[in-house]
Amino acid sequence: MKMRALIVICLLIVSLILESGCIGSSSEPVKETKLVNETKLEDETNNQTSSYNSTEKDVSVENSSEKSKNSLTLEGQSSFSNYYNKKNLQFEAAVPTYSLPLQDSEIANYYQFTQKIPLTNEEKDLLYKNGVIVIENETAENSLTVGQTLVNETYKDLKVADIPIFITSDSLLHLYHIQFDETLKRVEEKEFYDDLWKLDKALLEASIEDYNGASEVEKEAARRNVAYFTVALSLLEPKPEQIAENSGIAEENTPFYSGDAKDYSIEVPSFVKDDVEAELSLIEAHEGSAISPIFKYSEDYSQYTPRGHYTNSEKLKNYFKTMMWHGRMSMLLRSDVIAAENSENEAKIQTIQALLISDHFDRDKDLQARWNRIYSVTAFYVGFSDDLGPYEYTKVLDTVFGNDRYGVSFDNKSLTALKTELEKYESPKIYSGTGGVVQAGSETENKTLEATKGFRFMGQRYTPDSYILQKLKPPALNIMDLLGSERAREHLKNQGISENEEYKKAHIYLENEFGAFNEEDWNKNLYWAQLYALKPLLISSPEGYPTFMQTEAWEDKQLNTALASWTELRHDTILYAKQEYFTGPPQVPPEEKPVQGYVEPVPEFYARMLALTKMAHTGLTEMEVLDMQSDEDFTTLENTLEKLLEISIKELENKELTDKEYKFIRNFGQNIAPMLENVDIKSQNSILVADVCTSPAGVLEEGTGKLNLIIVAYKQPDGRIVLGAGPVMSYYEFWQPPGQRLTDEEWREDVFENNCPERPDWVKSFKV
Repeated sequence: MKMRALIVICLLIVSLILESGCIGSSSEPVKETKLVNETKLEDETNNQTSSYNSTEKDVSVENSSEKSKNSLTLEGQSSFSNYYNKKNLQFEAAVPTYSLPLQDSEIANYYQFTQKIPLTNEEKDLLYKNGVIVIENETAENSLTVGQTLVNETYKDLKVADIPIFITSDSLLHLYHIQFDETLKRVEEKEFYDDLWKLDKALLEASIEDYNGASEVEKEAARRNVAYFTVALSLLEPKPEQIAENSGIAEENTPFYSGDAKDYSIEVPSFVKDDVEAELSLIEAHEGSAISPIFKYSEDYSQYTPRGHYTNSEKLKNYFKTMMWHGRMSMLLRSDVIAAENSENEAKIQTIQALLISDHFDRDKDLQARWNRIYSVTAFYVGFSDDLGPYEYTKVLDTVFGNDRYGVSFDNKSLTALKTELEKYESPKIYSGTGGVVQAGSETENKTLEATKGFRFMGQRYTPDSYILQKLKPPALNIMDLLGSERAREHLKNQGISENEEYKKAHIYLENEFGAFNEEDWNKNLYWAQLYALKPLLISSPEGYPTFMQTEAWEDKQLNTALASWTELRHDTILYAKQEYFTGPPQVPPEEKPVQGYVEPVPEFYARMLALTKMAHTGLTEMEVLDMQSDEDFTTLENTLEKLLEISIKELENKELTDKEYKFIRNFGQNIAPMLENVDIKSQNSILVADVCTSPAGVLEEGTGKLNLIIVAYKQPDGRIVLGAGPVMSYYEFWQPPGQRLTDEEWREDVFENNCPERPDWVKSFKV
């Protein structure tokens, strides 16, 4: 293996010597690299691989193929659905019903339960009416912490208090969120930060060579690229106050160390110093929209506020800002949104910038492998970009100039030909604010999307929820409506949101578009697959399901669960998902038998969550980004979901569970504890926030709060109606002033504790 690696390195060095430089520096044909892609790391045709050694932080490339090159282009983006494999379920629900409203005398463990969790008269009335109630933590006594922020602790407290446990779908969604977020955070901090530094450093050096050897408009384009990559590296570079020996950083925020300052250091070239410093000043202030000194169009610099899990370490903060820079700043094809005296010339310069970068990218296999690594793994998590990138521009260079690009230049004729080819690509589907916020309206929207077509080095990703918000605007109920929630649609109608003709037209268009998606479409990556997993929670429970699940109150509770889980998903992917812009107790009688716990019986949900978890586990393992602990944690979650799936089907078929299965429910907090042992408390916290949409009026925030406690009346196989309890998430939607994007810390410590917004009005059906 060592000899083979040595040969590969030698070949790579020779290749780089032959192919380095910009357009005109080589007469050799340009070769494409094989990607570390989203399906298999091994090319089954010739058993050669493009591999990445995460310990040595080096890249070796052994094979090239046109097929692999195209797999990350806009027209060639293959999905990751081959990792998704869901069980087909067959069962007949036959749970005996009970009549509503209930009487306390009908509930076998009513007095024992209400001694430990007292209910107000209003809460009792709602419980009797629907067979379900959600309460705040203040109603719990005897040291119960059910309203706090940790799922497993809630289950442990319920067990200690000898309260029958109701295992909720909320719990599984929250546990999956922790796994999703932790694995992404680890690979970003441990691997992608270094990859991104080396990628930007190599392209900075190549751009400096371009600048020194070019003239006229190409020289200015090269200078802008020097500024572009210098900004990126400056954002990544550790600042003195971020280094452990100099900082007063809070303990929860991991600092850089002295060795990092040596390894990641950048000297700003004098000929771009003014532009770089001006750009960095706007980014660090992150106060709102301003004209970019480098790109000459309006950019929303509030987007560079580190948030989500990126506040957990100084390295993640810097990585966030750099990837936001690469994800948002576009080298535009057209001049429409450029605020310069000669906007046409500015667009020409930006297009040449993109072509120069793409040419270097195409010639350097090391660059391709690092870019592919970051893009492929993050695409598995979140999806693909709807913007043009290096591969699209490379393909256009090949089309116009062929593989032999020796001696060509970007004169007016060749540039016109290149832009003609680039215009053949579709415009982005989601407007992310480039050039400023525009007025709503389909005609304006389409023109704006066309005007913002261009090159993004690592573009933010298209997600269906952002697309829905662009077409229908907030609130987030619109997303749940398109995922199949009749209750969401009813609430939108009651609020007068869905009644105008433009809305109806857009809604029909989206219904047709989303209605055509099959299971493979929905499971093309982890982001889409999680939305697909939510869909079974949003449909009405048919006859044969428990009585409490056939009420509107339960449908609203499930709507709350889905929105809270979606909020966690947006929180975890806030860097990558493209954000849409627009504008004294009584005498207790003895119990006949022990009251047993219950699993929320939603088998299709568990089946989809199991398939999603296995998809994540298998895909991330093949991409070599999982450590041993994460591998074990995924296995624990898979085993848990398998068991819940089995139990929920037995419950719906009205079969008695085994002692072992009842013990599993009773010890649920203990069962899930292993997957949380190495996750810090901050990352397990149920209180988080994510901004999802921007308008002139402000920023739309989606938040989750403390865990509430759900109490349900369910019927056991022996015919008794009993009460059980479990944790459920709480959901908030509210607007912040323009540019004031909240971090988790600000939401938890300031807004949530001191000025908490109201929950949606429709939660009153299940919560007093």
